[in-house]
Amino acid sequence: MQNLQNFRNYYEILGLPREATNEEIKQVFRRLARQYHPDLNPGNKEAEEKFKDIGEAYEVLSDPSKRAQYDQFSKYWNQGGFRGKQTSRSKTWDNRGSGRSSTEEVDFSKFADFNSFVDQVLGRRRESRNGTSAASTRDTFRPGTTRTEYTIGSRASRRDIEAKLTLPLEKAYLGGLERIRLEDGRSLEVDMPDGMVTGQTIRLRDQGVGGGDLFLKITVAPHPFFKLQGTDIYCQLPITPTEAVLASPVEVPTLDGLVKINIPSGVKSGQRLRLANKGYPDDKGKRGDQLVEIQIVIPKSISSEEQELYEKLRQIETFNPRADLLGVM
Repeated sequence: MQNLQNFRNYYEILGLPREATNEEIKQVFRRLARQYHPDLNPGNKEAEEKFKDIGEAYEVLSDPSKRAQYDQFSKYWNQGGFRGKQTSRSKTWDNRGSGRSSTEEVDFSKFADFNSFVDQVLGRRRESRNGTSAASTRDTFRPGTTRTEYTIGSRASRRDIEAKLTLPLEKAYLGGLERIRLEDGRSLEVDMPDGMVTGQTIRLRDQGVGGGDLFLKITVAPHPFFKLQGTDIYCQLPITPTEAVLASPVEVPTLDGLVKINIPSGVKSGQRLRLANKGYPDDKGKRGDQLVEIQIVIPKSISSEEQELYEKLRQIETFNPRADLLGVM
């Protein structure tokens, strides 16, 4: 952006035309945020800066009020009256976008560049190179012939904050975009990593107080079917007596969807079957196994036809599970 005299063209950063809809802005932001996310580009400073630029552009263009003000004032980016340029004349602008209906005159010589002007208008603060707030100086507006001064307070001190986030197991496993709401009222859309576990901390740069960081403490909620045992996943699979006897193929839920397995002949309740590499990933991406415990379930009620078939089966079956007890008495 150096060729634009430090102008932050947010539409160009997102690669969008000025007439882009809010939905288009959101879609492009999601795509670019995922592409340049620091977790997906470790050690890539260029990607990290691009990620910050994308976030800054989205912060303004996704807010209808800020976007309206930005669109109104951005025509002044090449205005010659900023500090350090040859001209130092005032320009008038319609300030209705900020809630006032008067037409005011701005002395651009009070601003170092266009960015400082926009930061003032949008109520933002930037840190200067010496660590002081770049928007802490007094900026003067001249509405008509009346002198009005706006004094901007110093930026709040940088502070890291923590927040707790509870996720269902499927979401913790897959990761992806997650919208979170903080106690201060902010709503953030975060691209979460996959394979999250309880006790893990996710660091979000510059999302704390005064430019500090936000640390998300992750808790994975208990699942009604799956239970984590390290990187292995344990579950109980109910089957019918017929499926147990006939070694029938059955479908087992996994984190990746349904998987068909063959029940071994003569399987017993409590017996465990192992599905290799269907468990939970560790921090290196290696997955554990899924342990499937068989539970043979007896029906509580049966139809008249089933009753008849069971009666016939009892008459012809040769298996006697109590045969070894005949010599006990």
